[in-house]
Amino acid sequence: MTLFQALVLGIVQGLTEFLPVSSSGHLFLVRYLLEWPEPGLAFDVSLHIGTLVAVLWYFRREWAALVSAAMRLVRQRGARTPEERRVLFLVLATIPAVIAAVLLGDYAETIFRHPRITAIALIALGLLLWIVDRLAPRLRALDTMRWGDALAIGLAQMVALVPGVSRSGATMTAGRALGFDRQSAAVFSFLMSMPITAAAILKEAPHALSTGEAVAPVIVGILASMVSGWVAIAVLLRFLSQRSYAVFAVYRVALGLLVLWTLNARG
Repeated sequence: MTLFQALVLGIVQGLTEFLPVSSSGHLFLVRYLLEWPEPGLAFDVSLHIGTLVAVLWYFRREWAALVSAAMRLVRQRGARTPEERRVLFLVLATIPAVIAAVLLGDYAETIFRHPRITAIALIALGLLLWIVDRLAPRLRALDTMRWGDALAIGLAQMVALVPGVSRSGATMTAGRALGFDRQSAAVFSFLMSMPITAAAILKEAPHALSTGEAVAPVIVGILASMVSGWVAIAVLLRFLSQRSYAVFAVYRVALGLLVLWTLNARG
């Protein structure tokens, strides 16, 4: 892998991990359409490290409050504050994704990784996001979340195993369907990305360290995904304070149709 390829893939990962457009789908399609080689495991891990650092840094005050709340939960019985409840909601929302990764992880790396499936997933979730965002009420703030809401959003995250669906897209769509305002749906989706990303890094890191891959592309990947991920979070939250998810829905449908057209043209 060249440094230029590492830079491009790092930027793609950082931007699309947090925008509701599918990072795995974009990375797969970029490599497929440009006929780039599959990156090594160490590079894949580096991209996730970059986005993990981005979400931890951007929400550093929120994470400090959540860590403090988690420590209080250990000492006391029951959640008494919004931060303590949010810790429990994040744990609950993460469980379905962990179960799905254990049961269906092999399919996500084999059967699901076909450009036609990715294109169809882009279109389907794009249409669903547009419909839900247009019709659902926008009344609920994040502090009104209940157990059932967290579980429903967690179940939506399971579908993101299919490239093209988008973890953030699925969870934001679920949040909007439950009546949360656009920013609240996005913030909870971003916070949810931390535990599942950290778990993926811990799972793959020992093997990645033993592969002996070149260090320079890994460093470029970390920095590119970290910076672009931070930018994506900041821009999206500001954008959603005034606008809808419609532009992302249109983009998903257009990209999916373009991929299907390209596949048909190639025969």
